[in-house]
Amino acid sequence: MIKIYHNPRCRKSREGLQLLENSGKEFEIIKYLETVPSEAELTEIINLLEITPIQLVRKTEKIWKENYKGKTLSDAEIIKAMIVNPKLIERPIVIYKNKAIIGRPPSNILEIL
Repeated sequence: MIKIYHNPRCRKSREGLQLLENSGKEFEIIKYLETVPSEAELTEIINLLEITPIQLVRKTEKIWKENYKGKTLSDAEIIKAMIVNPKLIERPIVIYKNKAIIGRPPSNILEIL
């Protein structure tokens, strides 16, 4: 089944959700600000995306700028920062058939369907 890690307050995330709704495929919505992924889940998502943890961080977020910017952090520390502050996680993320994609722009999601 398709999963979308979704933030309803984010326009790009809403646009990504709309693409999934229009696809006619079944999918599961995970509101990751309410149901924060575990360390293992987030690590798996990063592996499926084939990126490093820092590439999943929203570096323009105030939380990042005030608490983490300019610091040398290990991958584990970056993952922990995203778990403690899930707003730092880039969105939306769509997972389907052992592949994942960040829906920025939302049209990226079509590649995974």
